[in-house]
Amino acid sequence: MTVLYLADTRFPIERANGAQTMATCHALARRGHDVTLVVRRDTARPARDPFAFYDLPAEPRLTIRAVAANGTPAARRIKFLLSASALAARARGVVYTRDLGLASFLLQWPAGRRPCVVYESHGVADVVSAEMPTLLGRPDVAPSPAKLHRLSRREARVWARASGYVTITRTLADELTARFGPRPHVFAIPDGAPEALIERTPDPLPAGPPVVGYAGHLYPWKGVDVLIRAIAQTTDVTGLIVGGHPGEGDLARVEQLAKDLGVSQRMTFTGQLPPADVARRLAAASILALPNSSSAISARYTSPLKLFEYLAIGRPIVASDLPSIREVLTAGTAVLVAADDPAAWASAFVALAADPARAASLAAAARRLAPDYSWGARAARIEDAMRMVCA
Repeated sequence: MTVLYLADTRFPIERANGAQTMATCHALARRGHDVTLVVRRDTARPARDPFAFYDLPAEPRLTIRAVAANGTPAARRIKFLLSASALAARARGVVYTRDLGLASFLLQWPAGRRPCVVYESHGVADVVSAEMPTLLGRPDVAPSPAKLHRLSRREARVWARASGYVTITRTLADELTARFGPRPHVFAIPDGAPEALIERTPDPLPAGPPVVGYAGHLYPWKGVDVLIRAIAQTTDVTGLIVGGHPGEGDLARVEQLAKDLGVSQRMTFTGQLPPADVARRLAAASILALPNSSSAISARYTSPLKLFEYLAIGRPIVASDLPSIREVLTAGTAVLVAADDPAAWASAFVALAADPARAASLAAAARRLAPDYSWGARAARIEDAMRMVCA
């Protein structure tokens, strides 16, 4: 099967969407599909090799095609839409994208000219747009009602016309169905982790005081502030925070919070690391934390890459007790704690550190889940979906 994957982003990019896109395309190509990933050119000079950037071996069936899209943001968008449309018009297989605007544009073509479009949703668009400014600490840039209405209309069109609709959680699929009505060919397919990480023997647990590790972005809704406040309520738990985009202020914010709470000496902030180094650094932790807030995005739409990497690393996991997280973790595979409650998180860390047998049991149970959430397993599910709707 041939797959045209359209992603209007500079590439490679230091964010989870880039890693998720590359891993999905690479895994589909490894399964024998001819995949063309269409992106915008890298802004770094010299341009970086996406395979090296994401620590993936070269794959002859995966072609990365970077289109020239420069100028203002609006001009870049128009140029990409035109290039993507020309490629989609000639596509003989599946056109796959997680870009709602692009999917909506393609699905306005006459039915006889439309390609077989499979759209991958990462959230109800107008809900995400309305909630995100507050979650990022920028309530002053809230979207207008007109924009929210436009996003909802686009989503309704894509829901009605896409050949296939992939969601990253079952909760999201249910919410879309409740909003727009039932439709055939909806597939809930979570994200994944690298096979190499899953197949590797975990490092032994580190000796000494408990170390709680976290990897990912440091936006307020990710819950790192709650994690630091929880550590401040303990006496000997230390923290390891891997991540923090250099162009944003979140790393400085959480470092200042640690200073204000008097725990900066118990916290290690690595900043942003190459993707290949993240798991190695997290192996220094004895507990891994997923402290997402109780926002709509976290509660219903998230399928965090870090969660699936945590499963493979071989450490007990403490995670927010949210519907999206419970689609993967249960009380038998992790400690589930009320979101946004530092005291509850502190108690969970102390109790787990005091019970090595339980910690080992949870780590082993989580690791047994990992093979079901590899990128290869995700690609197999997407392959089944594409064959069903685009045969």
